[in-house]
Amino acid sequence: MPRSIGLAAYRALSWRSAPATVDTDTPRPPGQLLWCHATSAARIGPLQDLGNRIFAQRPDLNQLITCGAGVETVRSGVHGDLVVSLESDHPAVVRKFLDHWQPDLCLWTGADWMPNLITSAADLGVGMFLADLGDADLAARPRWMPDLTRACLGCFEELLVNDQGATGQLRRLGIPARKVSVHSPLHRDPNPPPCSEALLADATGKLSGRPLWLASEISPDEFDAILSAHRDALRFQYRLLLVIAPADCQNCGNVTALLDKTGLSFCKWAPGDPISSEMQVLIIDRAHLGLWYRLSPLTFMGGSLSPGKGGNDPLEASALGSAVLYGPHVPNHLDTYMRLTTEGGARIVRSSAGLAASVVDLVSPEKAAKMALAGWQVVTESAGLIDLLTEKIQDHLDQKELIDARS
Repeated sequence: MPRSIGLAAYRALSWRSAPATVDTDTPRPPGQLLWCHATSAARIGPLQDLGNRIFAQRPDLNQLITCGAGVETVRSGVHGDLVVSLESDHPAVVRKFLDHWQPDLCLWTGADWMPNLITSAADLGVGMFLADLGDADLAARPRWMPDLTRACLGCFEELLVNDQGATGQLRRLGIPARKVSVHSPLHRDPNPPPCSEALLADATGKLSGRPLWLASEISPDEFDAILSAHRDALRFQYRLLLVIAPADCQNCGNVTALLDKTGLSFCKWAPGDPISSEMQVLIIDRAHLGLWYRLSPLTFMGGSLSPGKGGNDPLEASALGSAVLYGPHVPNHLDTYMRLTTEGGARIVRSSAGLAASVVDLVSPEKAAKMALAGWQVVTESAGLIDLLTEKIQDHLDQKELIDARS
């Protein structure tokens, strides 16, 4: 590709810095490798979700996620676990990285440019796609080398931007309109836990239309608040059932000890067990959350009432039709909770009394259904983009397989 003066100057200056280390100890797995670069921590989860979607159709594919400077790596533990930090754009580091990993395709997100890495990958014939590029990303481009951004953008076969403002900036930078398309921002695309229709029908019949709420992934320091909120709510909804899933099954004993003191009727529940009309609390295993997210119109997400836990991802609950309540301490999923709250799919509570009031207010099917619909719209916001990226990645890898087979 034609080289810019800015890129030539950048490369010359790059050699003057000391090269950093790069991970070459982790072996490169055999087969095709999809390389995704996350320019922010919030993009790691969506890229892992995308990888898991593709793995379902292409189980032999490997995914490598790299993170730029200052981005904390988060491992999914779902498929592969190749999430590595790549903070240096030194030419020697770039060469070692590309020689070791030999990616078949690169999906870059955002605009935290690493010009040596991007242009070198393109020179080697790596397929290059850019997604989730916004007006704000482009506004932050370096002004001291005005054609450096253009050189990076020119390496990508397609640019999927997330607002109209970005298209105007790309047009002014000379990027052909045929390469650019506008889509939603890149967000999580959850894969909810499964549940058999027979089990769902059985549990629905046993509940006999009782109002209920679910407390999911509850930590030990939240047990008191949850049970206190349920006792308060029972004064207004005497048939109300609480289903509680401790974050750690080893802590079930702590829940039962507290329940013994409250006078509430409770039991440990497993699929197929009866649910009597007198039962006020069910304690379940986390493995059965797929069922209870489907059954409960309202879910409180644990790990959020007190600091230190970071909160839990609410999207599985939202994806399965449950309105979401949560506490104020959710730094690990703050963006997700803010989107849900802004759109009306979630509500924050700050105390046991606030939780009880929200449960009483929202346990009615009409109000919970309105919140659940708003949550579903948030969950599906990126579905079109994920579908499109999956299709493009599959097509590119299929074509590369054909080319490799002929050579």
